[in-house]
Amino acid sequence: MGPLLAWPPVPLSEWELWACANQVLRAHGDKAALHVAEQLGALALRQDAEGIAAWQEIARRIEQLQANPRPSQRN
Repeated sequence: MGPLLAWPPVPLSEWELWACANQVLRAHGDKAALHVAEQLGALALRQDAEGIAAWQEIARRIEQLQANPRPSQRN
């Protein structure tokens, strides 16, 4: 059995990036930006360029979601 993780890492799809952004907002609310900054800092310390790029894309989507909130879809 080979390694479980692909190398080089496979970039996240558009859908995955939006799902991550949505989950960060749900989990961290108004502290989402702080969470993203912490993730970026940790990745920078490890010099993980792919991880940094992914979190930057997630941050862009969080900003878009915060700028254009959707109405609640409760029934």
